[in-house]
Amino acid sequence: MGLYIGRFSSILGGRRQIIYCYLNNHLHLTRGFSAASACREPIVSEDLCVRVLSLCNSGSFKEGLCVHSPVVKLGLQDHLLLNNLLISLYSKCSRGAVPDRGARHLFDAMRHRDVVSWTANISAHTSVGDHKEALRLFKLMESSGCQPNEFTFASALRSCSSLRDLDWGIRLHARILKCGLEPNPVLRSGLMNLYSKCGEVDAAFEVFATTMHNGGGDTISWTTMISAFVQAGDSAGALRLYTSMIESGVRPNEFTFTKLLTASVSLGSYCAEMVHAHVILWGAKLNLVLKTALVDRYTKLGRMEDALRISRSTRESDVMLLTSLISGYTRILDPKNAVAMFLGMNVWGVTPNAFTYAAVLSACSMIPDLRLGAQIHCRVMKAGLECDVSVGNALIGMYTKCSPYANDSVLSFDEIISPNVVSWTSLIAGLSHHGLDQDAYMAFTGMRAAGIVPNNSFTLSTILKACGSIEESRKIHAYVLKIWNSGDDDDTRIVGNSLVDAYARMQSIDDAWLVIDTLMPRRDAITYTSMVTALNQMGLYESALGVIKRMSDDDSVKMDGFSISSFLSASASLTAMEPGKQLHSHSVKSGLDLHISVSNGLIDLYAKCGGVEDARRVFSMIPQPNVVSWNGLISGLASNGLFKDALSSFEDMRIAGVQPDNITFLLVIYACSHGGLVDLGLHYFDSISKVYGMAPLYDHYVCLVDLLGRGGRLEDAIGQIEGMPFQPDALIYKTLLSSCKVHKNLVLGEHVANHAMELNPYDPAIYVLLAGIYDDAGKSSHSKQTWQMMMERRLRKAPGQSWIEIRNRVYVFTSGDRSNPQIDEIHKKIMSLEEDRHYAEVNPVALMIKSNRTKTLL
Repeated sequence: MGLYIGRFSSILGGRRQIIYCYLNNHLHLTRGFSAASACREPIVSEDLCVRVLSLCNSGSFKEGLCVHSPVVKLGLQDHLLLNNLLISLYSKCSRGAVPDRGARHLFDAMRHRDVVSWTANISAHTSVGDHKEALRLFKLMESSGCQPNEFTFASALRSCSSLRDLDWGIRLHARILKCGLEPNPVLRSGLMNLYSKCGEVDAAFEVFATTMHNGGGDTISWTTMISAFVQAGDSAGALRLYTSMIESGVRPNEFTFTKLLTASVSLGSYCAEMVHAHVILWGAKLNLVLKTALVDRYTKLGRMEDALRISRSTRESDVMLLTSLISGYTRILDPKNAVAMFLGMNVWGVTPNAFTYAAVLSACSMIPDLRLGAQIHCRVMKAGLECDVSVGNALIGMYTKCSPYANDSVLSFDEIISPNVVSWTSLIAGLSHHGLDQDAYMAFTGMRAAGIVPNNSFTLSTILKACGSIEESRKIHAYVLKIWNSGDDDDTRIVGNSLVDAYARMQSIDDAWLVIDTLMPRRDAITYTSMVTALNQMGLYESALGVIKRMSDDDSVKMDGFSISSFLSASASLTAMEPGKQLHSHSVKSGLDLHISVSNGLIDLYAKCGGVEDARRVFSMIPQPNVVSWNGLISGLASNGLFKDALSSFEDMRIAGVQPDNITFLLVIYACSHGGLVDLGLHYFDSISKVYGMAPLYDHYVCLVDLLGRGGRLEDAIGQIEGMPFQPDALIYKTLLSSCKVHKNLVLGEHVANHAMELNPYDPAIYVLLAGIYDDAGKSSHSKQTWQMMMERRLRKAPGQSWIEIRNRVYVFTSGDRSNPQIDEIHKKIMSLEEDRHYAEVNPVALMIKSNRTKTLL
C-alpha cells in the first residue's frame, strides 16, 4: 500500500498531502484502525472526498477511483455531487469502444439524478462513439423531466453529427431555440457542424449568419463555417469566407489553416503556398495537427523536400505525420525511401496504424518485392490489422503485382471482415491480371450477391477488362445501362471507352460503334484509338484509316501520339505511303512528331514502304531511342536487304546501352539467315542466354532452324529441333521443309513433311512444298499423289496477293480474281509489256528506237 501511495503522490505533485492523508485514512478504516493514527488531521469528510475527486478529474487520474469504495462504506452513496464526480472520472478513464461499466452501474443505481449526472453519462457514450446510446439517454433524460443544459446539447449534437442524422439534429435545434440557448457559441458551432456534415450547407450558413448578426462571430464560428464549405466541396467559397474573416478582424488559428489546406487541394499549389504564408504571417502555433496538414499538402504536390523541412521544424511527430511522408514517397514513385521511412518508425518508437501499413504495402507493389511485402504482412498480422479493409485492399494489390499466384490475393480478400467496393475491385483486377477471366467474372457476380453495387467508373472498367467473351461483355453493357446515372462526363467516357475496348477485343466492331453512338455523348482520343487498334488486329487496315475522317469530324477530339501511331501502323501494313506522309505532316504541325510512339510508327511505315533513308532520318531525330525504336530500324534495314547495315545497327544499339529484347534477337537472326551469315547468327543465338541471361523462346528456335536450313546445314537444323526444350509444331517443320526444297534434299524432305502432316494435316503449304520437292527430283507421280491428297482433303493453296498505291488509293490484286472492272485492260497491258520484254531480248536497238518515237508523239 505504501508503494501505491507513493506512486499516487508523485502523480499529483504539490497536491500529494491531501491524497496522502486521505489514503492513509482509507487504509486504516478498512483495517479497523483509528483514523487518528493515519495523519495529523484524520477527518474523512464529504468535503475531502469532493476535493480528492475534483483533483483526480482535472487530470483524469484513474487512481482516484479508489475513492468509490470508502464513499459507499461511509454511507455517502446517495451524495449527488460525489456520484457525479465519480461518473465523470469513470468516463474519463474508460478505454475501448464502450464507456466504463462502473459509470453506467453507478448511474443506474443513483436514486437522484440531476442535469450533471445525465450530461456526464451522455458525454461518456459520445466520447467513445456509442452515439445511438447517447441519443437514447438524451431522450430518457427529457422523459424524466430533467432540463438539458448547453453541455448536454453539445454532446447530443456531436452524436447527431457523427450519425449524419438530420431529423434528430433538427429536433435538437428546435429544443435549443425553445430553451433560449442558441446564442451559445459552442452550440452554434455544433449546429453548423451538424448541418454541414448532413449536406445542408445553406442551413449551416443561416446559423452562421445569425451568429454574425448577434455579435460578429468568433474564430471557432468562422472556422466551423469554413469547414462546412470544404466538406461541401466548395473550396473557392471557403477561401472567400476566410478573406471575409480577415476583413472582419477575426484572428485565424491553427485549425482554421488546417481546413484551408484541405481546401487548397482542388485549387492548386499556389493556394497551398498562400495558406502556408498566412500561417507564418499570423504567427499561428505550429502544433502537430497543423504541421501534419502542411506536410500532407506538400506530399500531395510531390514536393517532398518542402514536406521534410516542415516535418523537421519541430520535434513533435506522430503516426499520422510519418504516414503522410510514406504516402508522399509512394506518390512520387520513390518506394525505397517510403520503406526506409516505415522502418524508421520502429527506431523512433512510433507504432504504425492501418493507413501506414496500407501506404507501405503500396510501395512494395511498386518495387515489386514479394519478400518485403510478405514481411510487412507478418507485421500486419502481429498488429492484428489483417481484417482492416484498407490494409486488406493494399495486401490484395501487393500480391496481385508481386506474387505469381492468384490465390495469395484471394486469401488476403478472405481475411477482410467487411469488403467494400475497392476490395472487390482489387480482387477482380488481381484475378484478371493472372489470366483468370472466368473467375474474375464470377467475383463480379459474388460482389453483386453481397449487396455491393459497382456503380463507379473504375470498378466497371476493371470488370470489363476481365470479360473473356462477347456474352459477358453484353451482360455488363446491359448492367451499365440499368444502373448508370452519373452526371460526370469523365466517368461516362471512362465506362464507354472500356465497353468499346471490350467489344473491340472480341472483334465485335458493330457493337463497339453502337456504344460510341448511343452511350457516349463525348468521346476522346482513347475511344478512337481502341477502334483503330482492333481493326488493325483484324487486318482491316483500310477501315482503320477510314476512322481518321470520323475522328476529324468530332470537334471535341484531337489526335494524340497513340492514335497517330495506330493510324501509321495501318498505313504501314498497307504500304500506303501517301496517308502515312499526311499523318507525318499532321504530327509535325501538332507537335507530336517527337512523341516516341509516333517516331517508332514512322520508322515502321517508311521501312515497309521501301523508304529506308526516310526511316533512318526519323530515327536520328529521336532524342533517346528505346528498344522499340532500334527494333524498327533493324527490321526496316533487314527487310529491305541491307543485312550488314541491320547488324551494324544492332552493335550501335549495344554501344548505346539499350538492352535488346526477344524481338531484337529474332530480327538479328533473321538478318543473318537471309544474309548468309550462319556462324554469326549462331553466335547471336548463343548470346541470348550466355550474355544477356534470357532463355531463348520457341520463335528463336524457328529462326535458328531457318538460319541453318538456308545455309545448307540441314542435319544441324533437325538436331536443333530434336534437342530444343519445346515440343515442335508444324511451323518449325514447315520452315525446315522449305530449306529441303531449296537444297533439293528429298530424303530429309519426306521425313520432315511426314512430321509436319502429323501435327497439322490441314496446312496446304506443306503439300505444296512436298510436291515441289518431288518435281525437282523428277518424281512427277509422287508429286501428283501429293496434289491428289491435298484435293481429297479439300485444301486449297492460299492465292497470292499484290497491291499498289496510286493517287492516294491502294489497289489489291489476288491471283485468279477477275472482279476488278478494268481487268481486261490490265491483262492487255501486261501482255504488251511481255511482248516488249521479248522484243528487247531479240532486238534491243529496235526497241529503243520504238520508245523514242513514242516519246516524240507524246
